[in-house]
Amino acid sequence: MSIGITDLKKGIIFKFNNEPFKVINYNQKVMGRGGSIVNVKIKSLIDSKVLEKTFKGNEKLELADLDNQIVDYLYQDGSTYVFINNKNFEQFEIDQNLIEDKINYLVAGQSVQLQMYENRPINIELPKNVDLEVVYTETAIKGDTSTSVTKDANLETGYILKVPSFIKIGDVISVDTTTGQYRERIKK
Repeated sequence: MSIGITDLKKGIIFKFNNEPFKVINYNQKVMGRGGSIVNVKIKSLIDSKVLEKTFKGNEKLELADLDNQIVDYLYQDGSTYVFINNKNFEQFEIDQNLIEDKINYLVAGQSVQLQMYENRPINIELPKNVDLEVVYTETAIKGDTSTSVTKDANLETGYILKVPSFIKIGDVISVDTTTGQYRERIKK
């Protein structure tokens, strides 16, 4: 299926030079007499190279034909992440470079959506929010109960983020995977 350049938005995956690319950043300029120029920063889902590209006028692009399936994250082996399809027990390996922006949110047994391009795993899509355990954080200072006070918290994945002062070791918190920010503490 083809799309116009003005249909490009952040997150869209399209085919460029016979390779799937994901739009990382999008900026459109409308010129006089109805013409448009679209500047995009795109990332290859094959080798992770990032390009800046300008499209003009009525150019058409083809959406990448991706096959999606639900898989569970198993483990990390060096720079490779291993996933399994629980329906047919097929295992898939993805290089860390392809999913480096998502590894802070991966926990063994977690379900994610695996994207395949020409029978090759190229990307994973995380849920909007994930629940992660706090493995280390400083204790709150007595009397400091203001909700605007934050501190660093180390999560079970190794990710460090700012959390409210009332969060303690062992708490499970919800983290927004698009922003990497604390959402809320999960009640046990």
